[in-house]
Amino acid sequence: MRHRKRVKKLERTASHRRALLRNLVTELFRHERITTTLTKAKAMRRFAERMITFAKRGDLHARRQVLRFVSNRAIVHKLFDTLAARYADRNGGYTRVIKLSKYRVGDAAPLAVIELVDSDVAVKTSKEEAKKKE
Repeated sequence: MRHRKRVKKLERTASHRRALLRNLVTELFRHERITTTLTKAKAMRRFAERMITFAKRGDLHARRQVLRFVSNRAIVHKLFDTLAARYADRNGGYTRVIKLSKYRVGDAAPLAVIELVDSDVAVKTSKEEAKKKE
């Protein structure tokens, strides 16, 4: 029975899944908005929120905990300097998962956008794109 199991396996081995989630979280912090499948976005949301909470603590142990998961030092500096200050007065809910209406071409997997809340990255809607084409 699979009751009370929290980990989404994503059809991968444990090491492959860990590498995938590490890369997705790192790219989310780099670009502040990425497009991926809905299942991957929901799985990585948990780890991204946890890394931001560590960054808000700001001590050496928290920095080392984040470095265990996010191996890029430049991203860790961005996380502790800019993102921790941005979310200083927010208690959780640092990410947003938006379901897209389109599906991936190869296997029809549902797509989603995961982004950091209160980011400066502009969101293009389909109405804005239609106006630009005219």
